[in-house]
Amino acid sequence: MSSSSPSQSTDGQANASSSRTPQFQPYIENENSDNEGSLLSSNPLTGKFPEQISFKRKQKAPASSPFSIPRFLSSPSGSDSQRQSPLSRPPQSRLKHARVGSGANDSTDLFLNYLDAPAAAGNHPQDTKDANGSDLYVEGPGRRVGYDDLTAIDWIFEYAKERQRLQYLYSSASGILGHMRQLADASQIWLILIATGLASGGVAAFIDVASDWLGDLKTGYCHNVDGDGRFYLNRAFCCWGYSEFSQCHDWNNWSTAMGIKSAGSRWIVQYISFVLFSILFAVCASILVQNFAIYAKHSGIAEIKTVLGGFVMRRFMGAWTLIVKSLGLCLAVASGLWLGKEGPLVHVACCCANLFMKLFSNVNSNEARKREILSAAAAAGISVAFGSPIGGVLFSLEQLSYYFPDKTMWQSFVCAMVAAVTLQAFNPFRTGKLVLYQVTYHSGWHDFELVPFAILGIIGGVYGGLFIKLNMRIAEWRKTRTWMKNPVLEVVAVTLVTALVNYPIKFMRAQASELVYILFAECVDLSEDTLGLCKAGKANTGVIALLLISALLGIILASFTFGLQIPAGIILPSMAIGALYGRAVGLTVEVLQSAYPNVFIFGSCEPDISCVTPGTYAIIGAASALGGATRMTVSIVVIMFELTGALTYVLPIMIAVMISKWVGDAISPRGIYESWIHFNGYPVLDNRDDNNSSTPDIPASQVMTRIEDLTVISATGHTISSLRALLSNFPYRGFPIIDNPRDTILLGYISRTELEFALTSALSQCRGLNGETEAYFSYQPLADPSASLDLRPWMDQTPITLNAKASFQLTVSMFQKLGLRYVIFVERGSLKGLLTKKDVWFLLNGVEDMEGYVGSGGGLLRERAENGDVSGRGLLSPSTEHIEDERL
Repeated sequence: MSSSSPSQSTDGQANASSSRTPQFQPYIENENSDNEGSLLSSNPLTGKFPEQISFKRKQKAPASSPFSIPRFLSSPSGSDSQRQSPLSRPPQSRLKHARVGSGANDSTDLFLNYLDAPAAAGNHPQDTKDANGSDLYVEGPGRRVGYDDLTAIDWIFEYAKERQRLQYLYSSASGILGHMRQLADASQIWLILIATGLASGGVAAFIDVASDWLGDLKTGYCHNVDGDGRFYLNRAFCCWGYSEFSQCHDWNNWSTAMGIKSAGSRWIVQYISFVLFSILFAVCASILVQNFAIYAKHSGIAEIKTVLGGFVMRRFMGAWTLIVKSLGLCLAVASGLWLGKEGPLVHVACCCANLFMKLFSNVNSNEARKREILSAAAAAGISVAFGSPIGGVLFSLEQLSYYFPDKTMWQSFVCAMVAAVTLQAFNPFRTGKLVLYQVTYHSGWHDFELVPFAILGIIGGVYGGLFIKLNMRIAEWRKTRTWMKNPVLEVVAVTLVTALVNYPIKFMRAQASELVYILFAECVDLSEDTLGLCKAGKANTGVIALLLISALLGIILASFTFGLQIPAGIILPSMAIGALYGRAVGLTVEVLQSAYPNVFIFGSCEPDISCVTPGTYAIIGAASALGGATRMTVSIVVIMFELTGALTYVLPIMIAVMISKWVGDAISPRGIYESWIHFNGYPVLDNRDDNNSSTPDIPASQVMTRIEDLTVISATGHTISSLRALLSNFPYRGFPIIDNPRDTILLGYISRTELEFALTSALSQCRGLNGETEAYFSYQPLADPSASLDLRPWMDQTPITLNAKASFQLTVSMFQKLGLRYVIFVERGSLKGLLTKKDVWFLLNGVEDMEGYVGSGGGLLRERAENGDVSGRGLLSPSTEHIEDERL
């Protein structure tokens, strides 16, 4: 067992709650829209209910002269011999009724009033200790100030706090007024969910209308010729009522507006205007993201999954993020880039829910309740994205949520239903459809078609696996490149290439939603065959080749687009790519059946009736591509069913999705969102992952951060100044508390945020303490409360502990099932080590980098350099980057 010398450098010490830096650091940029102040700027706690109390057993007084070992940091600055022990202070005022006895009830109120006033930490109105050693005090997880940015949530504490609040609410309620208070409290969540659904439907309708108008603006504009034209109308509304667009005189192409007569010149002018408008829209979206809300980039689903897993990201769902995401999404979709608005709409819905939650303090102050509401809001986002309320609920359950009880499913159902009804009321397409590509099929399928359906599943799995690998390679290259570091210039370059490729190919020139609709629809439902998909016989040969070329180019362009600094989703591009190769397979089967109708495999086809419907192959191909990229299963089947309304095609869709997931998992184990979570280094532990094959079968003692490498605090021998010096010297997120460096008996754990708040409050004017005031973490019967600082209210005196001999697999299971921030390892009450959520994440996701370190007996990934210094590796090493404090 390795040990560190007393002279070891501070860089070699491990953070008590993770000083470890992941292999891929979360890339977080500052933004100017930070309207949330520091945690210490104001008191975030408004205690409205008493806390449960317990009677502590009389404790022995600690030794009067505790010795100091540098690595335990009992005294980070100054000498212990220069400070007087709290035991040497004579007792001053003592409250007789504070003893355990007949005055217990009165003293209980005194303690509870103190604990509900965190701004006056340590500020006792009177001395609440007695000289006989009886200590009536609150034990438990301690008071909490809040969570810093990029830190994990303590789920156990949050749910315990909510249960305690409800217990007090229902026990103190009496009469009509009490029942009204209960009703008002229970209705808060439903008000938030209904408001979120209404807002999500309204924003989705706005994005649909604005993006369609901006997209059509690349080819022309609407003006008044026949009496109904208006500039703010897109081409569909401008030419409403015409069977063919060539009959519409109100729509004016840019070449016509410039008075160009030559056909070749008209084509060139249209090409140039298409490219210029595409670049303009994309650049505007990128500038909005860069200057106003950096969190509005990408789809946001990876980050939402991280947040729902218990990770705090401030400003990720703020007002500026909502505004920029909505406007930027309209511009990005209109630019013609291979991206979609379906994924980002989930982020938009969560932003709406987060803003409404701020109106209700009981909900906004509890992170556990907030996560349940965000799960419901995510369902609303998918509901308005696909017009699929049930699919949205299943998407939140299957893909996003970390904790999804029955009540959350009911809440998600209500929120998704309200959002869908709101979007239906706006009716943005004036067709009664919730989304543009909602279609209806009039015919069924035949048994022989199961073979091409299975082939589509294989193609979808191959597409998903290869696309994820290609996209991740591009993301890594983008991170390490030395040229074109400006994200706006990169957007310009990708948009320019995309526009130059899109315009000459008719399948890629159309907007993604319009393209998917045309590929999904049956020929009898198309008013105009603008893409030539309804030709008969061998004439389809050229169309099939063009469809496959478009799908291949779409894969390449989508790989470069997903990851740009603009709002961008991957769901609709995957559906478009799947629909392209699906329609190609459908046309191929149709040509074969028409050429060889008498072959035995086509014997089930009826004569003089169309046997093959290519549009159904498109929607099955879209489902397979979506399953291969995202690895969703049940939710995709339900979404596709709600898009078509054809229960007949549920079985083929299920077969294609099942096969695509199998094939995709064989090529790339992670879906696209999990790959981005791993790339960004977000510490997400999936509680639904039952595959323990990747978990090393070793004792936790071989991977935990051992006590020799921990920065811990002894219970006594401190002043306010020495503790503030400790915080300034060590940027760790928390510290275990021990009785003394000799016995190392674990007394509890204190988070950095709570310790900073308590020390700052003690030095405030209302408290009037100075830097030399004694501070302690254990019961001191002779300490003077008016001239000392008791930090026990801010300690977690009941942290989750395991025996040091426990297996690492058991530790991982506790992190996954309970959502823990950290686990402390003890042996007979003595502190032995610690593991944090990020430590476990690194162990499970960076096993390939651990050879030679796991099981070496020196703690997690620690090695001794040639000069004898102990340095941390991976998550243990304090980072010098702009997020060096990003620790649990």
